[in-house]
Amino acid sequence: MCRIRWKKQPAPASRAKILSFIRHICTMNPHLQQLQPYPFARLREAVQGIVPPAHLAEIPLYIGEPKHPAPRVIRDALLQSLDELSKYPLTLGLPELRQACAEWLKRRYDGLTLNPDSEILPVLGSREALFSFVQTVLNEAEAPVVVSPNPFYQIYEGATLLGGGKIVFANTVAPNFLPDWNSVAAEDWARCRLLFVCSPDNPTGSVLQQKDWEQLFELQDQYGFIIASDECYSEIYFDGKKPLGCLQAALECGRSFDKLVMFTSLSKRSNVPGLRSGFVAGDAKLLKDFLLYRTYHGSAMSLPVQRASIAAWNDEAHVVENRALYQAKFDRVLPILRQKFDVRLPDASFYIWLRIPDGDDLRFTQELYRDTGVLVLPGRFFARETANGNPGKGFVRIALVDELDKCVEAAQRIIDWYRA
Repeated sequence: MCRIRWKKQPAPASRAKILSFIRHICTMNPHLQQLQPYPFARLREAVQGIVPPAHLAEIPLYIGEPKHPAPRVIRDALLQSLDELSKYPLTLGLPELRQACAEWLKRRYDGLTLNPDSEILPVLGSREALFSFVQTVLNEAEAPVVVSPNPFYQIYEGATLLGGGKIVFANTVAPNFLPDWNSVAAEDWARCRLLFVCSPDNPTGSVLQQKDWEQLFELQDQYGFIIASDECYSEIYFDGKKPLGCLQAALECGRSFDKLVMFTSLSKRSNVPGLRSGFVAGDAKLLKDFLLYRTYHGSAMSLPVQRASIAAWNDEAHVVENRALYQAKFDRVLPILRQKFDVRLPDASFYIWLRIPDGDDLRFTQELYRDTGVLVLPGRFFARETANGNPGKGFVRIALVDELDKCVEAAQRIIDWYRA
């Protein structure tokens, strides 16, 4: 019950408004009050009122939304199946889609074999699946802990808080920008129900190697938590260095997929963020419960999207072309930025995690936008303050998602402007 004590009685009209607002708040899910503004909302507030030069077109490099054209093989499959909009889809998805996902996993991860009927589940993109999976596995009565890298994809935190859990952060540490799992207290590990991994990482582009996975598996054996591996950037890599996936790492250790699930998506791989299509794979017991939740949650993928997804997972040519476009951007942009910044090619993803020499990523973002029209995202917006500080401070994330010439122009504007 909500109670209020007045130090000074307000006017009747004001009192009525205050009481009405309090009643509204008290009837809402109390966990909603814990949510923080999304990074893009914080960015809009940070640049509100800033007007870039009129003669310079704005170049938005702050959001990880691919801009390359959607592949024809996917568009054709979508259009050819529009008549199926008249049918209800099943949450489990078409057998052909689950089979296509299984075959892709086998090709991509050196013979990795999963049962398409019990170990693969189509989802409406990784964002929706990551959120709803947390609701499936947390029991608020147990005061569960969820461990997350920091910086992190904001869905991890929001899903944890709305599920009644406590989120504990492991800061990423330079130069490899991998989470320092040793910084998590033993009492938090003891209550840990779920560990989030993001590899390739957003925003740093780092990738976990076999030894890193083995460290996590040892912790898992000790404390019994579930590992949820977010791998939606796995196909944007360079020089043929394919990122290692969690299921592949488990297989190489001779482990089962018990308490291990991976999340992937077509958004980045196939340049179709608007299709909202991906899948979850791994522990059959967890996926059985997840399917039950999703059946009530209303998460069935439309049949035309399923048909388009089958075409996408079965075709690798467009992925190779897409990856080459990102490689070309890094090849052109990095030499320009290196004139004044210490910057490296990420292990994977289409992000540059740019260190700001004076450490003020927010001021850098605001003044860069004001003077050049180039909009990036302050690293502090991706992270939370911890006892060891905010690991995002002093960096900005640059998303090389626009056309090649615009990315090059943005890099040149940054260099011409910085300490001009």
